[in-house]
Amino acid sequence: MRRIVHLVHTSVDGFIEGPAGEFDWPVMGPELSAYVDEVDRGIGTFLYGRVVWQMMASFWPNAEEISDSPHVRKFAPRWRAMPKVVVSRTLPQPGDTAVRVLRGDALAEVAALKAEPGKDILLTGGTELASHLAAAGLLDEWVVAVHPLVLGGGRRLFTQQKERTPLRLVESRTVDGQVVVSRFAAS
Repeated sequence: MRRIVHLVHTSVDGFIEGPAGEFDWPVMGPELSAYVDEVDRGIGTFLYGRVVWQMMASFWPNAEEISDSPHVRKFAPRWRAMPKVVVSRTLPQPGDTAVRVLRGDALAEVAALKAEPGKDILLTGGTELASHLAAAGLLDEWVVAVHPLVLGGGRRLFTQQKERTPLRLVESRTVDGQVVVSRFAAS
């Protein structure tokens, strides 16, 4: 069975985007970029909720024209080539044949996706889908990059958690002298 790894950037006060929806604050330095590359090596599918998908789909197809960041230049071709799954009841079918939209019971369809053969699944960012999957016990690993700023409001990291979820710390390290990346596994 494949694992679902949730990779997310957050502020010190636990927000994944600012009060006006801004996501211009994570800094992808060389060490954080290398860490993300390390996580990506075991991944065979990218998983998104609709909101994060729309952000990704507006940037990554032509990312090299928008940014000259070394991380962007390295990751963009991988993103375009990777199979992608989007959980959404309202998203029109994207024109990209590498994208599959799950429209039914999200938890059942993601559980079926996990049961498919292949490499692990990476859920990037977001809060709604991640929260629902975590509450249903479908997330296997969390990679949380805490950036050194306080956003003071916005969208919280987890919104649907009603019960405690014990996790096991796998590793924690500081990258680029400022971002703390912690990796947790389901207990």
